[in-house]
Amino acid sequence: MTAPRPSDDSRGAHGGVSEDDLEIRLAGGDDLAGVLSVGHRTWLATYEPIAGPEYVAMGLAKWWTPDVVTTSIRQGRTLVAVEDGEVVGVATFGMQDSAFALWKLYVLPGHHGHGIGSRLMKAVVDRALELGHDRIVLSHIEGNRQAARFYTAHGFTETHRESGGSGLPVSVWMERRIASPHHDDATPEEGSE
Repeated sequence: MTAPRPSDDSRGAHGGVSEDDLEIRLAGGDDLAGVLSVGHRTWLATYEPIAGPEYVAMGLAKWWTPDVVTTSIRQGRTLVAVEDGEVVGVATFGMQDSAFALWKLYVLPGHHGHGIGSRLMKAVVDRALELGHDRIVLSHIEGNRQAARFYTAHGFTETHRESGGSGLPVSVWMERRIASPHHDDATPEEGSE
């Protein structure tokens, strides 16, 4: 069940959710069900039209199980966006070789366009800077135009593409250099994951 949306007068500038109505924080054990719900709901909506039901089933079985999500939460690598007590967005991060990697950034489809993904992205950038990193890498699958637009709007540029092999989609790798803890992270309208 989706929580009711805040009234128009509680929305921030540009139609975003106001600071008071949305909390971005590290996930805790009590967030497991909410994180899994975001993963399962967004993967179906995002990837079935692009890559088909087999890819969705494979991804959910590989990256959105209670064991995988619990490990990420326990290691302090999962951020959640919580509105009215409901987890409406998720971001996870970790390392890819020597680079800080954004592994997941998903917002429930009914909550797109409210700045939630942008706020999660800012929190990821802040975390990378706190940990002493000067760049963030990520990938999205070829054909996910929403993700491509969102990440480009947040300063990421494509670095290379990687074949998925065995009929899996091509991964588009992107990178963003981050400079200092006093960065000015623009918050464009969100329209992606």
